[in-house]
Amino acid sequence: MKIVDLHCDTVMRFYRGEHLDGLSGSHISMDKLQKGETLAQCFAIFVPTHGPADTPEKLAAAKAYFDAAWEAYRRELALCADRLAPALTVADIGRNERAHKVSALLTVEDGVTLDGRLEALDDYYQKGVRMVALTWNWENSLGYPQSGDPEKHRLGLKPFGLDCVRRMNELGIAVDVSHLSEGGFWDVAKTTKKPFIASHSCCRALCDIGRNLTDDQIRAVADAGGVIGLNYCNAFLHPVSRAFRDDATAISELIRHLRHLVAVGGQEAVALGSDYDGIESALEWGDCGGQQRFAEAIVREFGEKTAEKITHQNALRTLNDIIGA
Repeated sequence: MKIVDLHCDTVMRFYRGEHLDGLSGSHISMDKLQKGETLAQCFAIFVPTHGPADTPEKLAAAKAYFDAAWEAYRRELALCADRLAPALTVADIGRNERAHKVSALLTVEDGVTLDGRLEALDDYYQKGVRMVALTWNWENSLGYPQSGDPEKHRLGLKPFGLDCVRRMNELGIAVDVSHLSEGGFWDVAKTTKKPFIASHSCCRALCDIGRNLTDDQIRAVADAGGVIGLNYCNAFLHPVSRAFRDDATAISELIRHLRHLVAVGGQEAVALGSDYDGIESALEWGDCGGQQRFAEAIVREFGEKTAEKITHQNALRTLNDIIGA
């Protein structure tokens, strides 16, 4: 079963000087991508500010990190060019598959480095970025992150964030609402003219945390023609006790969330967003190389036609509508 995965954090390892070919101790490596039958992997440049970038020094550090991480990503594309190729459109994914190569799509997690400058979005696009999560866990020039504080969670996008949504529509960059406040989510839903994506989120009805989507949000993504990439982090799947933290991710828990997503949003709105190399959960299938075990469970639960939609077809359709064929 082909897999399109909407989110991983493996670029952080590239930034540290590690190489995709032969990478060990990680969810993803070049061999694991191929063994797991990955058709396309979204590689996120996650900008780890770990606090508001509210001074020139912090913003400069964030921009320096982004530039270095982008260079490291480009280095890995070159080193693995015989088995991995960039994709700027959905047609590129098809061409790469015919050449027996895994496709790499570049994304950004946290638009902090945009720093109120629309021209920086154009620079993202020229660098190959095709999806941007507007925020991570801190306020930036676009808006506010999800929060356990209901008042903060209702905060919407800033004027620059609204401008970014419009410009991303024009350029062909997917708007990613994972990590965004609920107020910001609804601003995206009202503003965008194209489908939008929650690249790595789960269901609030089954696990009540701010990072998960309410049923109304799930329906809004579906109504816009977008997709929700299921996150494999155990803490997003079921309530976790402070006294006892079960760090395992069971296939049965993921199927439970997939079942809810299909019931609420329909089978066209469901995709996969592993968060590989960004989570510490012990996955029942091990890593990317073993993910066909999970794919087989999806087939058993939903049948082959719906499983194909969940594992790759829905993501490809939505990306085609946003970034182009």
